[in-house]
Amino acid sequence: MNPLLRLFLFTALLALSGPLLHAQRELLTPDQIEYVNKTWPHTKKTSTGMRYLVEKEGAGEHPKPGDEVSVLYVGKLLSGEKFDEQLDPAHALVFRVARGAVIEGWDQIIQDMRKGEKRTVIIPSSLAYGSRGQAPRIPRDAVLVFEMELIDIKPE
Repeated sequence: MNPLLRLFLFTALLALSGPLLHAQRELLTPDQIEYVNKTWPHTKKTSTGMRYLVEKEGAGEHPKPGDEVSVLYVGKLLSGEKFDEQLDPAHALVFRVARGAVIEGWDQIIQDMRKGEKRTVIIPSSLAYGSRGQAPRIPRDAVLVFEMELIDIKPE
């Protein structure tokens, strides 16, 4: 076989198998995984490493990038220590989806929810505040747990 053709075929095969060779890296430590599995044994895992439990199903369409959403939430560290909450529907957190207004984990998970849905969401540090944290409430490299409810969606 022509060496140039062999190189082309090898390169094409490597390119096609790329996603298979690059499996999703686990974003939680073994201790964190053990804690999550004990505390929330039925969580599902997203392709980006978040875990979630649907506490109450929602209805209707999923929010799309640019849509304005209203969310109620309680934010905790993995230890259970609460760092923030917004539970009053009259003062819900309102933001545009996928516009960088919230942490990456929120932008991702909210697009998978429906109006009225409640979830418990475990967000790895790299999809939250990462190594910078958000002093003084959120330490560096903190895994975050949110109880969140999508209460409204307004299309862009």
